[in-house]
Amino acid sequence: MDLQSELLKSIWYAFTSLDVEQSGKVSKSQLKVLSHNLYTALNIPHDPVALEEHFKDNNNGPVSNQGYMPYLNKYILAKATEGTFNKETFDELCWTMTSKKNCKPTIQQGLCSHKDCFKLFCLFNLLSEDRYPLVIIQPELEYLLKKISSAMSLEWDGTILDELLSQDATLQDGMSVWEFLEHLSAGQLLRIESKEAFSLALDDVFMEMYHNIIKKGYLLKKGHVRRNWQERWFILKPSSLTYYVNEDLKEKKGEILLEESSVVENLPDKEGRRCLFCVKTPIRTYEMSASNVKHRIDWVQAVQTALRLRAEGKNSFHQELKLSRRKQRETLQRSQSNQSSHNELTAVEAPQHSAPEQQGETENLEQHIESIIQKQREVEAKRKEDEKQEREKQQAIQKDLEKQLEEAKEAKEKMAATLTEMEKEVQQQKKRIHELELTQVKLEEALNAQIHARLEEDRIRQDLERQLAEEQKKLEELLLYQSQLETLGVRSQEDSSTATPPISQETEESSQHNIEEVPVHESTSAATPPIIQQPEESGQHITERELLNQPTNPQMLKHWKIQLNRLMKPITPGDKVEHLPVKPTCPRQGQALTSREFIRKVQTGTTQEKGNGYSPSPTPEEEEQGS
Repeated sequence: MDLQSELLKSIWYAFTSLDVEQSGKVSKSQLKVLSHNLYTALNIPHDPVALEEHFKDNNNGPVSNQGYMPYLNKYILAKATEGTFNKETFDELCWTMTSKKNCKPTIQQGLCSHKDCFKLFCLFNLLSEDRYPLVIIQPELEYLLKKISSAMSLEWDGTILDELLSQDATLQDGMSVWEFLEHLSAGQLLRIESKEAFSLALDDVFMEMYHNIIKKGYLLKKGHVRRNWQERWFILKPSSLTYYVNEDLKEKKGEILLEESSVVENLPDKEGRRCLFCVKTPIRTYEMSASNVKHRIDWVQAVQTALRLRAEGKNSFHQELKLSRRKQRETLQRSQSNQSSHNELTAVEAPQHSAPEQQGETENLEQHIESIIQKQREVEAKRKEDEKQEREKQQAIQKDLEKQLEEAKEAKEKMAATLTEMEKEVQQQKKRIHELELTQVKLEEALNAQIHARLEEDRIRQDLERQLAEEQKKLEELLLYQSQLETLGVRSQEDSSTATPPISQETEESSQHNIEEVPVHESTSAATPPIIQQPEESGQHITERELLNQPTNPQMLKHWKIQLNRLMKPITPGDKVEHLPVKPTCPRQGQALTSREFIRKVQTGTTQEKGNGYSPSPTPEEEEQGS
């Protein structure tokens, strides 16, 4: 059936929906609206001039003397081109126009929704006979019901349809689409357990038959650029093999255009992939992998069928099946009619023959029957032999599949064992890594502790070196100071042993009464700080405190105490002093001196003692006498 015949079926429903009076005529305004909608749905440029010219007013009727069919064939159907419009949208337009008038409310209240009714309407037009009014005969109806039952994974029960046809004899010649929808929605054609399961099954059948899908399913496809294997959902049509990411058909990944020069071939196993086959086109070669051998055989046969339809110029696989079923029915009806006519002719001519002729004809008929039986036996034997070979072939394929299944199971078990061992090894490696990480943490802590200890040791060593340097410096200072004190002690001993100037009794008395200032030797005053004039006791305590504060050794301390005691010892009147020597030039020998002569003599002795380092300060009385 060509495209124009398919479109005309849907247009017929739209036209009859406009014929309210069922007179076969429709008003010009309604036909103009229908033509405008058909132009839009079929994506054909509008021709308002031809439309007005065809529907001009005349006296022969509302649609002119030419009628509507010539205009429909010339300006609409002849311009419709397959692939330039969406056929489902076109059928939905016609269904919307006719369902408002003819679809009863009881239909949609049953098992079929409005969307399901539209899909059944399209399938009905696909399988209906090419005569008007459109009806579907019993064999085509059984074929459709079996497809829906198979999609629901149920076994079709033909007794329900036989009961319906036996109750209504008018349905045996054919069933209209409205009767079909009514009986199916009421559950009189199929045993439907779930409305949702029926809708899903109907959707699968609709996609297969209406959209000319020969086969669909998942396959592994090898990439063209990255050369990796990806699972894709494939849909095979007579003109193309389209693949999507998954079966929801939302993301299309590519399309393989099938041409007359395209070829499908089996491939040997490689790269760890089995059940491989390829589709070669003039552009490139597509490699695919099926799940098993049977799956690959089905896909290869389906692609070969699509290529054959493409070579024959046919666009619908189910239309071809419909035509083949129709030819078989016509052949069967023709053979049945010929057999019945032959039997009638034999019955009429039989009384005219004589007994010998009847006997000869009977023998010939028996021979003919015997030959027919013999041929039938040969055909039956050949059929059995073919069935046996086919059965053996199927058994061999089954054994091969079982063997492959066993190999796959063994490979799976080996893979599972390998994965288990790898998991154990991974766990051990993880445990080892964890232990190494802990060891690393401990080593880092020990290293940090060692670094801190080394830094603390360096700091302590630097402190000790600094303290040692300070002690060394103090020791050097002490040694220097000791050497100075030793030098000072030697000099003081020499001075004390060599210089003991004579002091007169008056001088001693003046010194006894005035001891606030004690002269210190020049060498002693150079090494030690000067002693402030204080009372005897306070000066002694201060000097001892200073001596105790000085870092001296016991010998130096003893020497200093001796010197201090010598200097701080008071002069008593009974001390023996050396008298000043009398100069031989003294004018009065043996006589007492005057005060002036005594003072001068004392000053002369003092001047001499100054040369020896001893310079006692004069008393106040002497100062008055000198003045």
